[in-house]
Amino acid sequence: MGLALALCGSSCSDVLDLYPGDRFSPATVWSTTTTVDNYVLGLYSIIGVNSEIYGDAAPKLSDAYSDILKCGDWDLYGTNFNKTLFQASAFDSNSAGAFECWESHYGRIRRENEFLRDAPAYKEKFGEEWINTRIAEVRFCRAYAYYLLCRVYGGVILRTEVDGPEENDKARSSEEECWNFIITELQQLAPMLPVGNKGTSENWDDANYGRITQQAAYGFLSRVALYAERWDVAADAARKVAECGADLDWSGYANVFNGDIQNNKEILLAVDFQRDVITHRYDMYVRPSGDGKALGYSTSSIYAPTNELVDSYEMADGTEFSWDKHGDNPYEGREPRFYATILYNGASWMGRTIQSYVGGDDGYKDYENAGASNTTVTGYYLRKYLQDGDKGWTTAYSDQTWIIIRYAEVLLNKAEALAQLSWEQNSTEALQALNDVRRRVGLPARQTADKETFMEYLRHERMVELAGEGFRYWDLRRWRLAEEVINGKNVHGMKITKQGDDSFLYEEVDADAGNKRIFYERYYRFAIPESERSKNKLCTNNEGWV
Repeated sequence: MGLALALCGSSCSDVLDLYPGDRFSPATVWSTTTTVDNYVLGLYSIIGVNSEIYGDAAPKLSDAYSDILKCGDWDLYGTNFNKTLFQASAFDSNSAGAFECWESHYGRIRRENEFLRDAPAYKEKFGEEWINTRIAEVRFCRAYAYYLLCRVYGGVILRTEVDGPEENDKARSSEEECWNFIITELQQLAPMLPVGNKGTSENWDDANYGRITQQAAYGFLSRVALYAERWDVAADAARKVAECGADLDWSGYANVFNGDIQNNKEILLAVDFQRDVITHRYDMYVRPSGDGKALGYSTSSIYAPTNELVDSYEMADGTEFSWDKHGDNPYEGREPRFYATILYNGASWMGRTIQSYVGGDDGYKDYENAGASNTTVTGYYLRKYLQDGDKGWTTAYSDQTWIIIRYAEVLLNKAEALAQLSWEQNSTEALQALNDVRRRVGLPARQTADKETFMEYLRHERMVELAGEGFRYWDLRRWRLAEEVINGKNVHGMKITKQGDDSFLYEEVDADAGNKRIFYERYYRFAIPESERSKNKLCTNNEGWV
């Protein structure tokens, strides 16, 4: 319930009186537990509007900035993936371009700081424990805003109180200081929260499903600590998530995205969209173009998995996929995550068979730097989060719940942190965490005595386990591998041609139309907006941006 309402933000004016014009009257906010909670849930919108599934039109899906997802749109739907990847002019010394988020996040941080300033005065009225829980929720939202800022800009300005004119000029803190601030916040606020979302005395009740829990706070901490290279913190946070009752969904990988979200122990934090309340357009932009034809509705169908992703899924017995060995039936006998993530030529879907070959119902089109393809440019479609049999999106848009944090990510965070902390001491536990993720999908355990080999396994596992969920681009930046994987490279697709005997010819093609992708060293830390530097005399730009 919580995050769906939170997405309303300040637009839910029928709940709270506005004062004056665009502000809530303090007397109104602090009048009852209901009004306080509505305001707190409004601050949750930092999570909802920044989820990968949400967007002004097309969903954000940041994997399309990486090597595993290709956007077939140049400029028709306002997406900027290809311009960002192909044009050096996409970024300059005054803006982070497609990733610009400074003003919006600091606006939220100010509102959060105002709440944190005022809340302690109401402990007697509402009870200390009740207020402390709301304080912890808002501190989490503020930590989330700083996380989004730091992964784009590195060191930012830490404003932890309601600053006045005399605090206008303030220098940026170092990146290390910023990550450590977020870590300390999460360590302090986590114990103040209910443990989980399962309706017991130590958890949120069912009416408050979706609110921040200890599980979510520690899970998020395990992620943030990787950026800070605080390996011990990440590993310890991951252990605490397990102690709070989280687990993998052993009923199957696909069930995580299509099953009972509310009672799934793997899901630690999610944005619960609702039709007729707050929706998104994931189906319109992700579904196969043949779905639109079958239902008499126009789909944009611009997001497509690349060969770089598709060919990375192993066979069901754990052997590597090879076109030389498996090319006669390339989509048979693959591991479960392949079928839960990829829609391929010949897949059963919506009561029909996917035809992603040239001239098929789901089409194929060579990518061009003009307009939008409105069909696959790689021969594949993204399956994850789509609901087979659902037709409601044609009249009321989409309402899939988007998972922000799940336990499989936490296990992979733990595996990486333990290996980096001390491979010699932690190799057994690191391998166990990695292999638990593999065991859930029936793949054999990895074994190695070498840290570098383990990290190759870990990077592979994150790519296929978390594909389409918004980790790949940021992982490449965090690992300092973005130049190697993106710069000067192309991604590829599979152009499939149907033969007269109902067999298929598979031809690997350049899905970037010959364009070379760009990722310069300075892209690891984008430029601080000129608007901030002109107002704040002590704010300097990042290195590499004049």
